[in-house]
Amino acid sequence: MGNSFDKIAMVGAGNVAWHLAPVLEAAGCAVTQVYSRSEEKAKELVIRLYQAEVQTQLDFSNSLAELFILAVSDDAIAEVARQIQLPAEATIVHTSGGQPLNALAKAPTKRIGVFYPLQTFSKLRPVDFRDIPICLESDDSKVLHRLTKLARGISRQVKLINSEERAQLHVAAVLANNFTNHLLRMAEQLLHDHQLDFTLLHPLIEETVAKALEIGPAQSQTGPARRYDEKTINHHLKYLRTYDPAYAKVYKALTKHIQFIAGNT
Repeated sequence: MGNSFDKIAMVGAGNVAWHLAPVLEAAGCAVTQVYSRSEEKAKELVIRLYQAEVQTQLDFSNSLAELFILAVSDDAIAEVARQIQLPAEATIVHTSGGQPLNALAKAPTKRIGVFYPLQTFSKLRPVDFRDIPICLESDDSKVLHRLTKLARGISRQVKLINSEERAQLHVAAVLANNFTNHLLRMAEQLLHDHQLDFTLLHPLIEETVAKALEIGPAQSQTGPARRYDEKTINHHLKYLRTYDPAYAKVYKALTKHIQFIAGNT
């Protein structure tokens, strides 16, 4: 792949690695090793790859890999970086949106970076990496150049984003993805408890997302809170306090914030 990385080792075998490793291989890289605290998970990922081997410890001193991708939990990044042993001239990156570049400060190499695919990953659902933004960072221009070439081999959207910007982006991603998904789960549970089918909401959910993407969330906001329909709001709160007081608190907090935003725009 020219000035990119030809041989790569995956450190971690969770959802990110599950999707990223095969995509990198399809782009012409060789994934040489997969390490995971769970050897079974490493074996499961290796089966999806061409010639990768399971690595059972963090001593990669004799590895042929040039790039080591830490696809581990945020809390584990700094400790894994401290413990890992790397060959000379190796580059190490993490894939986290929530951790800064200096989370790798104790790694045994100065060639560090961030390779953050901005997407939610689940093993059972395929994704198209060509549409996934890859956010890159490194304080080494040569490393950044090679990471850029690598990223462009799998995605049409490659962005240079520093640690502060990535932290802000990650907060926004949590709001847009994780919190939205939790609200959908709440809605599904409420319907299930009343023997109603969640699929009844599917067209509404699809239109909500499509409209927000097309004309923007600010222009898309509707509902009792936006209309200041206090009668309906109070009716909903009365029901939710009986159904689940925690639901009522979430509903009230979101209603207040929608009205606050509406009153200041």
